[in-house]
Amino acid sequence: MRLDHVVIAVSDTGRSNVFYRDVVGLEIVAKGNGFAYFPENLRLNVHSPEISPHPVADVPVRPGGSDLCFVWDGPIEEAVGHLERHGVPIVEGPVPREGAAGGGRSVYFRDPDGSLLEFISYA
Repeated sequence: MRLDHVVIAVSDTGRSNVFYRDVVGLEIVAKGNGFAYFPENLRLNVHSPEISPHPVADVPVRPGGSDLCFVWDGPIEEAVGHLERHGVPIVEGPVPREGAAGGGRSVYFRDPDGSLLEFISYA
């Protein structure tokens, strides 16, 4: 079994699309009147004020309420430089962390709505 998709909520799709494309490196695909983000073999469905998904969880994801980790292919110092070039403040790191593939090093940052994002490197 593997995870197929997860939901993130954003308050401004235009702003978030630019951030997730340029900073996180995801493919942005229009889906109906909304968007989905694609990090390789996973889909992030984007809920926003522009769409009314059905059904929804009893406590729907709210903008700023997600905590997501993405694998950085390369040394974590490259991820730090990438975030700095995009003017994204680092919340924490680089620090040692355990991920799905074992021990790595991570750097934490936030998306425009405040969701906690992480790049982890196993390099």
